[in-house]
Amino acid sequence: MKFIVQKDNLSDGSINALLESHLQEMYQHSPPESVHALKSNDRKDTTITFWSARINGVLAGCGALKEISASQGEIKSMKTSRLFLRKGVARAVLEEILQEAKRRNYREVKLETGSSEPFTPAVTLYRQYGFKPCNPFANYREDPHSLFLSKKI
Repeated sequence: MKFIVQKDNLSDGSINALLESHLQEMYQHSPPESVHALKSNDRKDTTITFWSARINGVLAGCGALKEISASQGEIKSMKTSRLFLRKGVARAVLEEILQEAKRRNYREVKLETGSSEPFTPAVTLYRQYGFKPCNPFANYREDPHSLFLSKKI
C-alpha cells in the first residue's frame, strides 16, 4: 500500500477523531490516572507537531513529536486506524518523527506507552528502532501501567 506521511495541522478533524477513539480505548486498558494520551485541549499545544499517514486521502494513522527541551523530544499520539493495521503505517510515521528529531538536533527522544498486552505491538516496534527502557521523564511518575522508553539520536 502506498501512503504519504506529512505534517498535519489537524484542520480536517480526522486526527482528532482517531485520537478520541484512541483515548476511549486507553480507558479500557488502563485506569484513568494512567492514561496519558493527548486529550483534545492538549493537541493545541504549540510545542507539539503532528504527522498524518494517508492512503488515497484517507487517514491511516498519525503520530506527534513534542519538544521537551532544545535537546529532547517526546513521541506522542502514535495511532493506526483499525482499517490499516499491520501495513507499515506506524513504522512510516515513526521514521518521519525520528527524522524530524534529527533535524531539530535532539540528542534523545522518549515516550510513554502502556505496559499491558494490548501495547505489545507498539513496544515491539519501538524496540526494533532501538528504544530502551528508561525512568519516568517530564511530568510522568512511576506507574505499573506505563512503560517509559528512550532512544539516543
